[in-house]
Amino acid sequence: MVRCFWSQCRQGGDGYCGWATALHLSARGYEVCIVDNLCRRQFDLTLGLDTLTPITSIHDRVRTWGEISGRHIDLQIGDICDWGFMSQAIDDICDWEFLSQAIGDICDWEFLSQAVTSFRPDAMVHFGEQRSAPYSMIDRQRAVFTQHNNVIGNINVMFAIKELVPDCHLVKLGTMGEYGTPNIDIEEGFITINHNGRTDTLPYPKQGNSFYHLSKIHDSHNIHFATKAWKLAATDLNQGVVYGVRTEETVAHPALINRYDYDGVFGTALNRFVVQAAVGHPLTVYGKGGQTRGFLDIRDTVRCIQIAIDNPANKGEFRVFNQFTEQFSVNQLADIVTREGKKLGLTVEVTNVPNPRVEAEEHYYNAKCSKLQDLGLEPHLLQDSMIDSLLEFVVQYKDRCKMELIKPAVDWRKAGVKVNTMGAAVAAK
Repeated sequence: MVRCFWSQCRQGGDGYCGWATALHLSARGYEVCIVDNLCRRQFDLTLGLDTLTPITSIHDRVRTWGEISGRHIDLQIGDICDWGFMSQAIDDICDWEFLSQAIGDICDWEFLSQAVTSFRPDAMVHFGEQRSAPYSMIDRQRAVFTQHNNVIGNINVMFAIKELVPDCHLVKLGTMGEYGTPNIDIEEGFITINHNGRTDTLPYPKQGNSFYHLSKIHDSHNIHFATKAWKLAATDLNQGVVYGVRTEETVAHPALINRYDYDGVFGTALNRFVVQAAVGHPLTVYGKGGQTRGFLDIRDTVRCIQIAIDNPANKGEFRVFNQFTEQFSVNQLADIVTREGKKLGLTVEVTNVPNPRVEAEEHYYNAKCSKLQDLGLEPHLLQDSMIDSLLEFVVQYKDRCKMELIKPAVDWRKAGVKVNTMGAAVAAK
């Protein structure tokens, strides 16, 4: 049995991708341990945000899952930046009383080391990072937090593996945003270059467009170095934009429902458009709408993680998979939602709003994504039926939508040193 340690903080096993993946792995016989400090929920409280879906507490989630599935997920409330906790969790799997009471932060090495020592994982799935580009651009405080939490937490994870479980496979969630939008094809992690008569295969150039994306780039460089210096085995999953909310496990009971973010800070493009269509708000296309990215269904996210675990990298190998299944521009997404919304009797309009981000709005984009499919991924493509299903799901909860959260409030150009908690979620009129 693979012992899969969920090395997550901030928005870890309780987050959008993390919760769905934890259930997916548990249902398939993996022994799963979630480490999370529940900071993702704290972000909502601080900024005045809320998920569209009425999610229960992480304790109720885990308890319900055990009752209906007969499978146990270990829950450790803490943070992998705490080294003491992480090492203890790896070392003593039988210390369940400690596991249930631990509280800490992955930037705190003591906490992190205790957690790892208690569980001794075969694979460490690291989702534990602040994952929002807009959040990292709110103000200086959030930019510093994002860089510190993400980069330091990741370094702690690598040291935990080196010192405590050297044969453990690190599966790290990266982002396609690391690549930016170059005017050449995007390869999977590496590119072969011929220059002045010489040839070398090098890491693909990175061009982050936010402090969040830059933190992910730092992570990738640090992991690559650790695989060479310490012979760690690591898989870096550069994930595209995730959409959807339902997986086989999250619909098994109302208490297992996943979160659904639709605001301008944490909501992803397609998920936001679907909510806007359901509540009668014009779809907010940023700028010209030619921004093109890779997308994937959340059902494919959970499967990709399983594939990476089942097919581990070799010791000393830094392996990179581009984790997405299709490419769309923002305009194409708006067109799809408009068409499908009208089929359901919804009045859907589109409006172009000033782009709060600093990014190319019309550009070339062609990224490769064959490695995961070569290992067995069978993609759920964005068909009309998927949009219909998502729209029908969102309509059930549309009364929970706070209309003032829909428009983007975080402007890349206006990030300053003054703490901007009150202006991060609701756009100025």
